[in-house]
Amino acid sequence: MASSLSSSARSKPLDIRPPRRCAQTGTGKTAAFALPILDRLARTPRAPGRRGPRALVLAPTRELAVQIADGFRTYGRYLNIPCVAVFGGVGQGPQVDAFRRNVDIIVATPGRLLDLMAQRHAPLDAVEVLVLDEADRMLDMGFIDPIRRIVAVLPRVRQNLMFSATMPPEIRKLADTILVKPAEVAVAPVSSTVEAVEQWVLHVPQHDKRALLSEVLRDPLMKRVLLFARTKRGANHLAEHLDKRGVPADAIHGNKSQGARQSALNAFKTGRTRVLVATDIAARGIDVDGISHVINFEIPNEPETYVHRIGRTGRAGAAGVALTFCAADERTALRAVERLIQKPLRVVENHPYAQAGAAANAGARSTTGGSHGKSGRQAGGYRGGAGGARGGRERGAQAGWSQ
Repeated sequence: MASSLSSSARSKPLDIRPPRRCAQTGTGKTAAFALPILDRLARTPRAPGRRGPRALVLAPTRELAVQIADGFRTYGRYLNIPCVAVFGGVGQGPQVDAFRRNVDIIVATPGRLLDLMAQRHAPLDAVEVLVLDEADRMLDMGFIDPIRRIVAVLPRVRQNLMFSATMPPEIRKLADTILVKPAEVAVAPVSSTVEAVEQWVLHVPQHDKRALLSEVLRDPLMKRVLLFARTKRGANHLAEHLDKRGVPADAIHGNKSQGARQSALNAFKTGRTRVLVATDIAARGIDVDGISHVINFEIPNEPETYVHRIGRTGRAGAAGVALTFCAADERTALRAVERLIQKPLRVVENHPYAQAGAAANAGARSTTGGSHGKSGRQAGGYRGGAGGARGGRERGAQAGWSQ
C-alpha cells in the first residue's frame, strides 16, 4: 500500500516544472522520487555519448545514502537499473568503478562526490534528474557551497526535485536559487508532526537527567528506543552510562567509522541493542521499523530538528511516543518547538525528578498521572494511574511510558 506522499507523487508524474515537496517524516518521500525516476529510466534510453549517472540523488549522511540506495534496489528489483551509494569513510575503488560503468543511479553525500569530481572520477554530463533529499539540511549553511559546486557542472536541461519534512523560509530562499518556477506539493503542513506520535515533556533539573533516563527505561515496554544527544561526546557518554547500568546501548555519530556506524545500526535493527544514542546529523536516514520511543535528552537548538527527531517513531501510520527532557535553561527552546508545531506538549508531573512549578512556568498542558482516555493509551501515552498514590522512585517505576 502506498503511503501518503508516494501516492501524491505518482499521481503527479515528472513534468517540466521541478517539484519541491514538503511532507511529514515517515510518509514515503523515498518512494515518491524513486518510483517516478525508475519509471522514467526504464522507458527512455540513455543519451548517446553521455557519461555518468542519469539520476543523481544527494543526501546529507552516509546512513541516508545507503537507505535511499536500498530503496531504489527494492523498488526496481525487476528492472535492470543499477544503483550505487557513494559516501566517505570507505575505500573509493568500487565507487570509481560505478562511475566508470555508467551506473544509472548514484546516491551520494556531497563531500565524497566532490572528492571524486576533483580526481576526475565522477563524470556527470548524463544527469537528467537531480534530487536533494532532506533539503533543509542539504541547503543549510554547511552544505550550500558543495551543492552549488555540484550543480554548476550538471547539464542545464534537467529535472530538479527537493524533498524535506520541513521548509523554513530562509531555506526556501536558498532553494529558489536552484529551482526554476517550482511546483510545490505539501502532504501535511510544514513542520507538522505525525498525529500517531504522543508527545510529552518532562521538566527535570539538568543534573538529574541521567537518573531520569535510567528511571524511564525501567519500563520493559520501551523495547526499541532512539535517544538524541546534542553532541558526539554526549552521545558516547550516554551510551556508556546506559551500558554500565545493564541497558544495551550504542552510539552513532560522525566521528565513528562507517563500519562502526553500520554495526551499531544493525544491532539496533535486530534488537541486540535496546537504545541507540544518536546525534541529529547521524540520525538522518535511520529508518528502523518498530521504534517504540524517541527521547530528546536535550531540546534541539533548531525547532525544526524536533520534527525530524520524533519522526523516527510513528512511521507509516504506526503509533509511537516521544519524550522530551527539559531543564530550566531549555524552556525558551521548548516554547519555540511548541510554536512551530502549533500545540503544547503534554507535561508529565508525577515523575521522581520533577521540578516544582515547571509546568506552570512553561505554560504547557500537564497531567498528574491519571488516565488520558482511550486514544492516549492506544497511542502510547504516559499512564500514571498505577503510580498516582505512590511517591518517589516507586511511583516513577510503576507509571508506564509504553504503547
